[in-house]
Amino acid sequence: GKEVIIANAIIAILTIGGQQLFSFFTFSCPCHVGQNLIYGLAFLGVPALILLIVGYALNNQTWRLVTGKRSHFEKVTSSNRLLECKLVCFVLCSITGRALVAPVTWLAVTLINGSYYICAVSEYVPVYYYGAPPNITASERRRILATFPCSQLVPPELARARDEVILLLRYQSQVAGWLLIAVVVITVFLSYCLASCFSPLSFLHFRYWSSYVHNEQELFDEATEQHSRLYALQHVKKFFGFVPGSENVKEIRIPSLREWQAISGLAFLKRVDEEHYDYSLLHDWALKERANAKYLRIDEDP
Repeated sequence: GKEVIIANAIIAILTIGGQQLFSFFTFSCPCHVGQNLIYGLAFLGVPALILLIVGYALNNQTWRLVTGKRSHFEKVTSSNRLLECKLVCFVLCSITGRALVAPVTWLAVTLINGSYYICAVSEYVPVYYYGAPPNITASERRRILATFPCSQLVPPELARARDEVILLLRYQSQVAGWLLIAVVVITVFLSYCLASCFSPLSFLHFRYWSSYVHNEQELFDEATEQHSRLYALQHVKKFFGFVPGSENVKEIRIPSLREWQAISGLAFLKRVDEEHYDYSLLHDWALKERANAKYLRIDEDP
């Protein structure tokens, strides 16, 4: 929908801005044989990989897909397992599509810029692309080529050859960047076309379904907030003897040292029976203990 398109556009714009700042402040080609390739590919690939992982991590569908699935798959019958696998694959493809926005943008922008690619592959330019000095070894030729990304290290007599090589590599890098953009755009368009063709819903019915899912999630989040607050309120009231926020509190409960110790410390989700969990130490205490403790009356007039 429109929200997805806007979100992807914002991610792409932020990635482009981040790439420009990142290149300006951090990139400096070592211009040394064997190091250029590693350095250039690291700047191309590592940020893209990090952005991909962040894209997966920031998508709620990722955690909906993986959270609690071990016990869920144990209960799935063999007849439903194929359908479950198809659904998982569909959701995983959707998550991957969203997660790829930032890394693909990074790769496309860096390739169009050309600096990383020039640094990485300069020493591998074929000799016939420039006027190589005669009577030099292959290792010496690679050493000279490795210095081409750094103009201050190139001898004056090779300045013209250096400019020709840099133009060649920039051309290759920019063509690769635009081809990447074209492939991604065509793939996304065809994916949407195929998804629409195989959809069991008509166009307007699909829009209604999208609107329903969005509204249902908003209402569910509101109900979750209110329900959990009211449920937690009962346990807090049992421990302290009054409802937080009440204006006319007649008395308060004085918890014992043992009770303070019972609700303190680290807590993990604890399974009580087949259907229920204890969410916290206070929750566990409220369900198990009777609230027999000392109460202190509060005077209404200070």
